[in-house]
Amino acid sequence: MGHTQCPLGRKPPGQIRAPRLTLPPASSIAPAMLIYKVLRAAEWAEFDREGRSRGSAVDRTDGFVHFSTAEQLATTLSRHFAGETGLTLLALDADRAGAALRWEPSRGGALFPHLYRPLDRGDILWARALEDGPEGAIIPAEIA
Repeated sequence: MGHTQCPLGRKPPGQIRAPRLTLPPASSIAPAMLIYKVLRAAEWAEFDREGRSRGSAVDRTDGFVHFSTAEQLATTLSRHFAGETGLTLLALDADRAGAALRWEPSRGGALFPHLYRPLDRGDILWARALEDGPEGAIIPAEIA
């Protein structure tokens, strides 16, 4: 017994093939834009315990949580955390922060990411303790 042709020229059920999915080349897929927050030991302990944070004393005074890009991180560490130990680095996907994340001029007119809401545990992609070096905290090689 033969199959009848579907009125629209399609194959009968059971003979339909899904179209092949064509993906763009890997080089054209933009990776997430990560931004970074440095927390002191007491700030990290509070964030870890509470699951949210309004940031450091400076963040609370300024009304937003300060972040840095990978390119800005070394200067942030040297200017604001020189000689400190026990620092934790948090990574956040800038695109997932939504409208509460604003890019605003700061040091020398460079745009810095500022989060205008508390930082929540669900915002964080990863957190890691920064290794202490003789010149201060060492930025992980994959970020530097």
